[in-house]
Amino acid sequence: MAFELPDLPYAHDALADLGMSAETLEYHHDLHHKAYVDNGNKLIAGTEWENKSLEDIITGTYDKNAVAQNGIFNNISQLWNHNQFWEMMGPGKTAMPGELEKAITESFGSVDEFKSQFAAAGAGQFGSGWAWLVKDTDGSLKVTKTENGVNPLCFGQTALLGCDVWEHSYYIDFRNKRPAYLDNFLNNLVNWENVASRL
Repeated sequence: MAFELPDLPYAHDALADLGMSAETLEYHHDLHHKAYVDNGNKLIAGTEWENKSLEDIITGTYDKNAVAQNGIFNNISQLWNHNQFWEMMGPGKTAMPGELEKAITESFGSVDEFKSQFAAAGAGQFGSGWAWLVKDTDGSLKVTKTENGVNPLCFGQTALLGCDVWEHSYYIDFRNKRPAYLDNFLNNLVNWENVASRL
């Protein structure tokens, strides 16, 4: 069964007042995300991966020793990453639930320190990639960054929050100011209730 592009969980202009324009969502969701869906479906057709879940394809095609990942991994992983990304944001600024705030404070010392580390990871990712808050295999919370489409599933981790730092995710609204985009993401766009639900 072919994968489909999920609808955005809000209108294209729902985040405009919070720093992510309708134009960005039209390009990012309707074109970039759709391309990962379409290319992924073409690449898995007739292969052993055709009827597998996104998660099984990602973990099954990731090669930790490869300099560059293969086409199936790249497209399916980016499909999954974006499915999560849209849900991790929302138009109504949410307060961080107490359970999540406690876990973050225990792991990083404070919410501000977590945000600082997360923003630094995203800004410091050379080229395309993602910044993540993950629940590691030992249950601890960590900030990580990954190149291109690589995600926490590849390392047995649970993705709690991810921020796309490919240029297409911010260039319309922030031009080359990736740190400003990350700051806006953390302080205006994150749906903290969704993040907490992933704990």
